[in-house]
Amino acid sequence: MLAAAVAALALWACSSTKHVPDGSLLLDKVTVTVDDSTGVDRENLVNYLRQTPNHKVLGFFKLQLATYSLSGRDSTRWYNRWLRHLGQPPVIYSDAMTEASRRQLRQAMINAGYMDAQVEVDTMARRDKKKMAVTYRVVPGPRHRIRNFEIELEDSTLAAVINPDSLEATLAGGTPFDRDALDAFRAGVARRLRENGYYGFAKEYITFIADTAENSLDVDLIMSVTPPRTMRREAAAPVIPGDTASAAADSLQHRRYRIDRVMFVTDGAINVADAARRLPQADADTVDYRGIEVVYGSPDHYIVPSVLEEKCFIRPGQLYSSTDVDRTYESLSRLGIIRTINIEMVPTGQEEDGMPGLDAYIFLSRNKKQSVTLDLEGTNSEGDLGFGIGLAYRHRNMAHRSNLLTTKFRMNYESLSGNLNGLINDRYTEYASEVGFTFPKFMFPFLSQDFKRRINASTEVAASFNYQERPEYTRIIAGAAWKYKWASPGNLIRRNLDLLDINYVYLPESTIDFINQIAPSNPLLRYSYEDHFIVRIGYTYYRTNKDIATGQPGRRVIQPAVYSLRASAETAGNLLYAISSLSHQKRHDGVYTLFGIQYSQYAKAELDYAYTRNFTPRHALALHLGLGLGVPYGNSRVLPFEKRFYAGGANGVRGWGVRTLGPGSFDSRNSVTDFINQCGDIRLDLSAEYRAKLFWVFEGALFVDAGNIWTIHNYENQPGGMFHFDTFWKQIALAYGVGLRMDFSYFLLRFDLGMKAHNPARGQEPWPIIHPRWGRDATFHFSVGYPF
Repeated sequence: MLAAAVAALALWACSSTKHVPDGSLLLDKVTVTVDDSTGVDRENLVNYLRQTPNHKVLGFFKLQLATYSLSGRDSTRWYNRWLRHLGQPPVIYSDAMTEASRRQLRQAMINAGYMDAQVEVDTMARRDKKKMAVTYRVVPGPRHRIRNFEIELEDSTLAAVINPDSLEATLAGGTPFDRDALDAFRAGVARRLRENGYYGFAKEYITFIADTAENSLDVDLIMSVTPPRTMRREAAAPVIPGDTASAAADSLQHRRYRIDRVMFVTDGAINVADAARRLPQADADTVDYRGIEVVYGSPDHYIVPSVLEEKCFIRPGQLYSSTDVDRTYESLSRLGIIRTINIEMVPTGQEEDGMPGLDAYIFLSRNKKQSVTLDLEGTNSEGDLGFGIGLAYRHRNMAHRSNLLTTKFRMNYESLSGNLNGLINDRYTEYASEVGFTFPKFMFPFLSQDFKRRINASTEVAASFNYQERPEYTRIIAGAAWKYKWASPGNLIRRNLDLLDINYVYLPESTIDFINQIAPSNPLLRYSYEDHFIVRIGYTYYRTNKDIATGQPGRRVIQPAVYSLRASAETAGNLLYAISSLSHQKRHDGVYTLFGIQYSQYAKAELDYAYTRNFTPRHALALHLGLGLGVPYGNSRVLPFEKRFYAGGANGVRGWGVRTLGPGSFDSRNSVTDFINQCGDIRLDLSAEYRAKLFWVFEGALFVDAGNIWTIHNYENQPGGMFHFDTFWKQIALAYGVGLRMDFSYFLLRFDLGMKAHNPARGQEPWPIIHPRWGRDATFHFSVGYPF
């Protein structure tokens, strides 16, 4: 096998130049070197290269080039075209592109303050192999730094908004003279001005004058704002169309704008040209609501004016603010019935109190009101075949207020094989239904309308019913919930508040008799399958920096680091327990009941942190940490089964199947009730995954997982499962494996093969990585989406 692998690599090495024309060279390797003592980020400099070699998988194998090289020279044959489509053509070395890269690198160093930087290029051609290696040696030299920074403004109104005193300290005292940082600085100043009435103010109005003394690395910097008239004459800044008031004044000062009129335009009732001329709206119905006009282009008035007014932060009589415009976009986009939004500011050409006016036109187009979705899926779980059918109906505009009605029905069936003697069923069947309403506002009494607008939350009310048949049990779960969701602009921060979530779990007598029969001395199993109520409240906080814009136009810059943090906490039964205690309710078998049924009391918290380091657009390292703790108390001896943690599976330690690992060193072999015994109160997950683009939609992955679950009490039927600080680290399971993913942009299919490396279960091989066995140690997973 080793000989075959060596032969394959040798064949690939010879064929990599198969499609390189005679007289040309394959760009085989590019290196950028820089003195580490300067602190220059070499990885960032790679982004400025105009020509790079073919992509490598795992840092050494050019898989896409090899695939392309497998194609023949006859491009009329379909399989040659297919191989070329999957692969990547050889990158041919170019003197012109190399020189362009050298200039780009030097300019990047100058922009960073290294004014005397030099970039040298070394090339090494191996013409016998038709390959070229290029090395760019960056010599930064000394870095210029800002010594003094001043802001000179003649316009007192402008100065009051900019507040020079607070800004001058940010760029003084040895700050590097970085042009990219200065450009970001003036963009921030321009944004502040647009937030405070200066409509159309562009960063090009802001200029810097740098004064450097001879033989000195110190820079004295002066920032000023160019008057509009000067900029218009030099055609270096945008002119606001239709602003006859400012044009007539030919002002030497930038002007603040006031909002005169706010108008929603639906279904193309008028266009922006008509709006600018303030033409009457023929065949359109105009409604005035709290100073905001709504122009309907169709007679059905598909959304009521009060909903639009509530979601609009642009108000007549107020100063123009780009923040109000952004918040209006964000708020309206949460209305499901709205498909597209376009906000146009049109100067009125009139002044009031020396301030020019703007009319705000908000053009809306509607979404489809109703939709039906049918989902079909097939499953294969260790040879047991099954299928699922899902049907969902959505109405996005109940009561003409963009209220969302959702109804769902799902049925799953799976035939089960193996020894099922003595069990209740020989199959797995599930029927689930749900109905819910989502209201695009914060529905709670005693709160001001202004608070509800600012929080920009949605309210969800839902009810559900679930019927399950498994070989071990039959169970019915009924639920109802009242929840709130809200997010920050850009969805970087999201919060969920489950104000009330009620679940009733009912098990028929046949299941109770079965549990008593197979496990008469297992209180953990019996308690988990008694009828019970869960009345809980919960809070979830999610934060990420994903999709924040990075880089500059014309530069291929990826977001170097992406993180996500999810923290949640929930508690159940506390209010009911307090009422039961204060009312001196009689206990039944040592517990309080609600309508004769025991209710659960517990607290539970979880934290998940994921970090992805993107080295290049094609290579990334993803890390994950997961923690969880659940504590039953008061009216409960153990956590409800559905609230306990489990280990293994496609999103856990992938060397084990779902619910087949732990707790602790517990060995589940020969246990007919391992489905309940292999769960716990504490969860730990650690993962590292290297991801690489292969070709077409395919991605590869190498991963290492670690983790387990534990109990907080020493349960008789889970020996070795209790958490101990001095020994828990010995019970951390380890797994390794490979993955193949298919990224279709809108969804990702994932195939992972995990192998056990360290097995903490008592009586089993502790280090299977030393003597791996396929049947014992391998687990295959299929899932949708990344594991973290």
